[in-house]
Formats: sequence, C-alpha cells, structure tokens
Amino acid sequence: MKELTLRLDPALRQALDDLADAQGRMPEAIAEEAVRKHLHAEGRLVRSLAEPIAKEHTELLRRLGE
Repeated sequence: MKELTLRLDPALRQALDDLADAQGRMPEAIAEEAVRKHLHAEGRLVRSLAEPIAKEHTELLRRLGE
C-alpha cells in the first residue's frame, strides 16, 4: 500500500478524530473508507454520464479505433 499525506484544516481534523474516537477506530481507517466511498460514487456518476454518450456515438468511436 502506498502512503498519502493529507493535510486537513484543524476543524476537519478534529471532527475526524472525534468520529474515530466515538467509533473506536483509527482516523486513517475512516479517511480511507471515506475516500473509497467517494471514488465509488464518482465512478458511478461518470459512468452514468459517459455510457449514453458512448452509445450515441458508437459508430464514431468505432471509426476512431480503426
């Protein structure tokens, strides 16, 4: 696993620490889960926008791939 340094403003860091304490978890685990959920949601959004465009332009995309 690669390491990532994330700079948070003090209020956000405090909220993260408070949530971690309340859940008995490490702040890093909560942050990783939040990033994973965000990436999943954004991926779904992008796919939902891209699929209709790809279907509409199937022939053009096929020709570009030649």
